[in-house]
Amino acid sequence: MKKSKSLLLLTILVYFFLIGPLLIIMAASFSDTNYLTFPGKGFTLKWYAQVLTMSSFIDSARTSIIVAIVSTLLALAMGLPAAYALNRYRFHGKEAIKTVFLSPVLIPVIVLGFIMLRYVVNAFKMPVMPSLLIGHTLLGIPYVMRVVTAALSNFDFSIEEAAGSLGATKVYCFFNIILPNIKSAIASAGIMAMINSFNNVSLSAFLTGPGVNVLPIEMMAYVEYHFDPTIAALATLLMVATLAVMLIIEKTLGLKSVV
Repeated sequence: MKKSKSLLLLTILVYFFLIGPLLIIMAASFSDTNYLTFPGKGFTLKWYAQVLTMSSFIDSARTSIIVAIVSTLLALAMGLPAAYALNRYRFHGKEAIKTVFLSPVLIPVIVLGFIMLRYVVNAFKMPVMPSLLIGHTLLGIPYVMRVVTAALSNFDFSIEEAAGSLGATKVYCFFNIILPNIKSAIASAGIMAMINSFNNVSLSAFLTGPGVNVLPIEMMAYVEYHFDPTIAALATLLMVATLAVMLIIEKTLGLKSVV
């Protein structure tokens, strides 16, 4: 009985530790003061109205969404065939190739950002948007590789061989047999890559430039000169949007299928 009470208390403390800061941010976003404080004084929605009318936040959010979606699609386009080949075939240098694909998460992101800036952006005079897409795609590929590789390790490739014996081509088998059977893993990999891209700061700080900024960098720049609840309101909106995405996933795929 004592163990049950202790476990319940520990669980409550863990949940409070995880959810408490989010609740504080949400409460502070409704404060009627001109500075960020908790508990807030009064009640107002003006900070939400300010977020939705600030062109800097709107433009940077649009850029972040575009970069997250396009880079995730590119990561899937490159990571899926690579994961399939590494799981399906045996060849010389297989482990070395796998290490190359996973290398973006094996080195500090800030180092990757410096390398991208020094040896890609500056060397090739690359515009900001393509630089962001390349950098975020590199970050997304390891997530795709890991999740899809785990799914393919449990896949029975004899199904593909049976289809091949009936005349199905390799391309047909890949798109009509392999991918449908690992769609949950693909969805999970895409979500992880997209969230990582949208929230990335370290790499984006090196690749953004005049006129093109992503939302996390714009939020950091705003906090440097302002201390009002606008950021709390924006953070609350992002939390609500994330919750909405998770609910949509639950209704369509089911959370268990993408975890």
